Amino acid sequence: MALEVGQQAPDFTLADENNEQITLSALQGSPVVLMFYPFDFSGTCTAENCEIRDNYAGWQAKGAKVFGISRDSRFSHAVFKAQEHFTHSLLADLKGEVATKYGCWNEAAASADRATFVIDREGKIALAHYNGRDRRDHSNIEDYLK
Repeated sequence: MALEVGQQAPDFTLADENNEQITLSALQGSPVVLMFYPFDFSGTCTAENCEIRDNYAGWQAKGAKVFGISRDSRFSHAVFKAQEHFTHSLLADLKGEVATKYGCWNEAAASADRATFVIDREGKIALAHYNGRDRRDHSNIEDYLK
């Protein structure tokens, strides 16, 4: 089920690469960018995460909390983040439960499809962009960070 703009974002708690528990509802008051992707270290996923690191510092400058989410473990995320020098956190959705809540779990691939969400300061969906397995363009995300 796809989420729509204006809906309350489904709450979740996931571990980041440092094993810190991140709860979406605790981030209210700040905009949040959630970027679901299939796997750490794969070509397209690496390129997209590097693109966020290299081209979208304005997201964090606007106060956004930025998270990549995949089914990989926090251990894999820690190595991936360190190797690529990411400034955003990576969250471990080991069983795809959060990707399922956000309508982007691909059961056949046993991983998330590519999808990007902007959550506004009140915890509502400001942007829901589903890409399936296709590479995405993040050039307009900053327009939704208010």
